[in-house]
Amino acid sequence: MATNMKKLVLFLVLIIALFGTSTGYAKKEETNSILFHSKKEQGGKVLVLPEEIARFSTEVNSDYSFSYPDAVRGIYVTGNSAGGERFLSLVEFVETTELNAMVIDIKEDHGYLTYKPDETSPYYGISQNFIQDISEMMSILEEKEIYPIARIVVFKDSVLAEAKPELSFQTSDGEVWKNSRNEAFVNPFLKEVWDYNINIAEKAAQLGFQEIQFDYVRFPEGFERRDADLQYGMGEYEEIDEDNVQKRVTAVTDFVAYAKQRLEPYDVDVSVDIFGYAATIKEAPGIGQNFTKISENVDVISSMIYPSHWTSYFGINKPDLHPYELVNEYAKVENEVLGKLENPPISRPWLQDFTASYLGEGNYIRYGKEEVEAQIRALHDNGIEEFLLWNAGNKYTKGVNYTPGSD
Repeated sequence: MATNMKKLVLFLVLIIALFGTSTGYAKKEETNSILFHSKKEQGGKVLVLPEEIARFSTEVNSDYSFSYPDAVRGIYVTGNSAGGERFLSLVEFVETTELNAMVIDIKEDHGYLTYKPDETSPYYGISQNFIQDISEMMSILEEKEIYPIARIVVFKDSVLAEAKPELSFQTSDGEVWKNSRNEAFVNPFLKEVWDYNINIAEKAAQLGFQEIQFDYVRFPEGFERRDADLQYGMGEYEEIDEDNVQKRVTAVTDFVAYAKQRLEPYDVDVSVDIFGYAATIKEAPGIGQNFTKISENVDVISSMIYPSHWTSYFGINKPDLHPYELVNEYAKVENEVLGKLENPPISRPWLQDFTASYLGEGNYIRYGKEEVEAQIRALHDNGIEEFLLWNAGNKYTKGVNYTPGSD
């Protein structure tokens, strides 16, 4: 992956880090154990954010050695699981199957870091002690040859929105707007929000993660219906000669391109999670996602194609009942879209390893070995060998054949 130019840039960054001023990170005490984690520390605590979004140190961690697998086959791991008793059982699960990767929360869905940086860090105030010793965690992943991917939730961020409402969307009475799940978003138009998240991504790269996966790279769902009712700034996009729909698409695409550029010196891959239906339409105007434009600016594109999340797409009624058929039809569409790109990214979709009982009787089936294998087989039949499994509770189906092509 690394080119001579990248190496030169990385060398210059290291020189600056050695002789310049940086916030730095103190090494965690060796007595910390990755097997246990303390209680959440957010209750009643006043979060303190810096007046200006300072950057982490530019020191690159060279203590770990990871190789890209034959094809990434991974699972999602929360900060709680990564820092708790479940971690070693998940490591064993991956190690004893054809799986080989973990997508680990570094900035989670509320906006917290999942580990404690040094107290002098500008991000200390938004951190939680879920992963007590992140260096030990990385060492275990290295020893077991498990490919580490850092998940960073970007624009869904209640912590930042409530601490700095001017970076969010506000109602007419000045309150931070929240969706029906009581979640707040920050504003993708604002460069300060971009830097806030990319600085965290840079630190994840320095910690040894081989890939940065950005999630919630979008405006809130249904934003087109509340655009005119919310108060928010557009920053440099205010004067662009586009309607608001195209401005949203441009802002989201620009963020991805900017993130990719900023992360170049760290020699990490950049991936983005995206709604599956975005590949089936020109663009998703409300949320600002354009599948083609995002794909042109990443190394990996990860569409969330859980059968339970679709309506009667592709002529399939009740798609949760038909995991192979749904994934098969989606893969055909995605292959066609990516096939038109000069340098297409790797396709690595998110698959369903959970039961969507919330759909109601008759609209769902219990997902187990057969259903997970059906989705993987559908990808394989369309030439897609990489995938990620999602289960919010990190409880994954056992006995699954993850490599149908090896039979």
